[in-house]
Amino acid sequence: MRLLEQTLTCGLFGLTQGLSTIQWPNTLLTYADQQLYEGSLGVLTENCPARDNTTIPAQWLRIAYHDMSTHNVDDGTGGLDASTQFELDRPQNIGEGMLDSLNDFAAFRIQAPFFGTADIIALGAVFAVAGCGGPTIPYRAGRVDVTEAGPATVPEPQQDLATHIESFRRQGFTQPEMIALVACGHTLGGVRQADFPEVVTDNSTVLRTFDTTPAFDTAIVSEYLQNTTQNVLVIGPNITTRSDFRIFSSDGNDTMQSLLSPDNFNNTCSSLFERMLNTVPNDVKLTDPLLEPFQYLVSDPVFSFRNASLTMSLSLRVLNNNPSRTVKLLWTDRQGSFCPPSGCSSPSISTEQVFFSLIGQMQGATAQRYLFNATINGATSISKFWFEVDENDGSEPIVVDNRGTGFGIEQDSVFVDIGRSATIFLPTFDELRTIVVAVRGDATSSNASLSLFTPGSGPNAPFTPTLDSVDLQLDTSNPPEGGYTFYTSNITIAPTFLDVTATTTSERLLRRILTWFEVISLSYSYRLK
Repeated sequence: MRLLEQTLTCGLFGLTQGLSTIQWPNTLLTYADQQLYEGSLGVLTENCPARDNTTIPAQWLRIAYHDMSTHNVDDGTGGLDASTQFELDRPQNIGEGMLDSLNDFAAFRIQAPFFGTADIIALGAVFAVAGCGGPTIPYRAGRVDVTEAGPATVPEPQQDLATHIESFRRQGFTQPEMIALVACGHTLGGVRQADFPEVVTDNSTVLRTFDTTPAFDTAIVSEYLQNTTQNVLVIGPNITTRSDFRIFSSDGNDTMQSLLSPDNFNNTCSSLFERMLNTVPNDVKLTDPLLEPFQYLVSDPVFSFRNASLTMSLSLRVLNNNPSRTVKLLWTDRQGSFCPPSGCSSPSISTEQVFFSLIGQMQGATAQRYLFNATINGATSISKFWFEVDENDGSEPIVVDNRGTGFGIEQDSVFVDIGRSATIFLPTFDELRTIVVAVRGDATSSNASLSLFTPGSGPNAPFTPTLDSVDLQLDTSNPPEGGYTFYTSNITIAPTFLDVTATTTSERLLRRILTWFEVISLSYSYRLK
């Protein structure tokens, strides 16, 4: 069974037309860009940090392979689908690093209705390799989480060579690719004695690493070929569990010899890891790979209504720093007639430096974010917006207009009013969130409700998210104004995504919005300006 396949599809962000990009909005690609290039998940892998006598990256890479290994190329089932969280009781998944890794991913609360644990596991593997000095693996999103265990198909040390060759074939890898994939994976980490006493027989040894360096490098290969290896799966006292030796030597060491070159090692590992992370059931379609940050990235606008005016708050990320650059926001009203032909406009109210993640830093990316707080006539409202980017270097300004169509406002009939909503910090250190929703219509003919998405968390897997529904009540502290009726609710749970549904006598209205935390962040940011 698939998790969240038909649940909320919050359109949280939008993507502008860049040098090579897609039509706005595309929630999944934009969120993936944000997590890959601006997210904080990679902080735990920078400089290959140690944990439990191994490294965090080694643990993250291991869980990615184990999760993928349920794939069956013959019938197109299985693959990287977050099934591992239901398989932790299996001997093949033994080790505290598996649950530790899942706890790591859950702690960052980046799971979304459209971005599940499988996408996060794959993202963690990308950061794991890069954090230990390895290559950048192109990342795709769109995996679908399952809600039950997959087949017990992770290769184990005591299995013979024929079994391993068949296991990797079923996963989609040839024999030479099997050799390389094992070498690429075993450049990090090792074998824990408590988990595999039949492999590491010395009780005084906590963990035997596969090579002498914690980094992502060719030591796993060179030490094997020079007969100086400490890899217990090559030279261990138990001949039955020398699986790496059987695999590495299965083609006369031809593949291992080819991996001695650091460039070939990195290129081969990057290619194989990319395939590994993209191994999903046949009916799951992943996004195009994110090879670099998008040239322009626009946040989904949020609104507030007061004194007959709409306030629209949003931001535009522009790659490459230029202190002389100016960016202007333009828009047209609902009828396209109130504003001048060139559109109503507003300059950015402030600019902030974008801090890229490890992956962005490896690519040398820089960017600035331009913040806008536009005042819009409430009667005529807004139908679409676009941007004009002037580098002030003598060149013509660049029009960022979503491939000529503009960034359309789906509707302004229902939205979370960020100017009226608030967060209150209680003496118990909990947060009380007062959510105010504006609905175009009167109280006799309209109502509103919220769907709240909360990522799975806690000390034990599986990390299943929860979906809650809240009926909003008429907000007596915010009387109707400008054709809008206001509804409210106080919540103490900590959702990360909200979906608002409102019903009037004439239509059912849906408003898909930002994460609640970003709504509040934007609100506070603009109030302080």
